[in-house]
Amino acid sequence: MLDKLFGSKTRVKLLKLFLLSPNRRLTLTDVVKATKMQLIPVKKELDNLEKFGLVETILSNEIVESGEELPEAAEGKNGKERKYYQLNHQFVLIEELKAVVIKSQVLYEREFIEKITKLGRIKLLVLSGIFANNPDSPIDLLVVGRLNKAKLVTILSQLEQELGKEINFTFMDPTEFVYRRGMTDVFLYQVLEGKKIVLIDEFSI
Repeated sequence: MLDKLFGSKTRVKLLKLFLLSPNRRLTLTDVVKATKMQLIPVKKELDNLEKFGLVETILSNEIVESGEELPEAAEGKNGKERKYYQLNHQFVLIEELKAVVIKSQVLYEREFIEKITKLGRIKLLVLSGIFANNPDSPIDLLVVGRLNKAKLVTILSQLEQELGKEINFTFMDPTEFVYRRGMTDVFLYQVLEGKKIVLIDEFSI
């Protein structure tokens, strides 16, 4: 749907990447890895978004988070600076574009939910993180039940392709969930007490 609206699958993935993670600074290599798109179209669309004013670039001497060596092609004139891309928070249409992206995600999420509910018996399904606009959550998805985990991973990979973002998820069988909840597991507490969207709940959380 967004591909037709914005005219480019690569552009859509970049919009999602920057609008849904507004405080991230990314190198060109980071963007390519995050979107899983080819270098040349990514660079072209980044240049377009920079001209449009949605994305801005900065040069920094800081070491990248991954700790990777600085490629020669990414170096600045002094041999130390590295180019980063980030959302331009002064762009006047940020909120409008973000609203469109989030609403489109709802459609993807509905289809996703329909798919995973067919995998087996799900007793608890919680969306958090990127789905609930909760950056403090340790995960984006919690699934409790008895189902084929390999098929779940496949469906999640497909959703990651659509959203242009990695989805952090946790899968537990009901016995493990009851045990960890009973011992006030810190991880579960963060998820269940934080901002979330509960889609299936047979535990009355």
